Amino acid sequence: MIAITGFLRGINVGGHHKVPMAELRDRLNEVGCINVRTLLNTGNFVFDTTQTNIQDLENNIEDFISKSFGFPIPVILKTKKAISDLVEDNPFMKTNTHRDIRLYVSFLKDTPKLDLTIPYLSADKSYKIISIKDKTILSVLDLSTTKTPKGMDELEKLFGKNITTRNWNTIKKVNDI
Repeated sequence: MIAITGFLRGINVGGHHKVPMAELRDRLNEVGCINVRTLLNTGNFVFDTTQTNIQDLENNIEDFISKSFGFPIPVILKTKKAISDLVEDNPFMKTNTHRDIRLYVSFLKDTPKLDLTIPYLSADKSYKIISIKDKTILSVLDLSTTKTPKGMDELEKLFGKNITTRNWNTIKKVNDI
């Protein structure tokens, strides 16, 4: 049995693609997810499984959720250990934070084809990618340098739409469930 953390992209945002977390939790049991727990209303969940092929499991859950809720929802799965290791490594420890700093973790569905020089800084210098490793991107958004934060737009331009992003505090909370 292994513990898995799942992230759904683009649900319950602005009244679009509504997926009630209680229903998601109950429905995931139908595809072999055991002891499903959810966090927040943005598609974060943790479960146990006996399945060992994470890619196949990710595809099966994605197909099942699409059929269950009537629209495609990208699913990205990580082992609970990978999330735990990320939190334990505390990759933002050296980042100077203040009230305008946002710390983000983005998960890619596919290995990036783009070879960026790290750290990568956006043209307006408000958004910085500090690491890309194992289909995981760590980034920092500084709201004090811009009136219109475009960090997520920048990510999609660079890596496409097969990506989902969470703030660092959410990652730490998901690790705790």
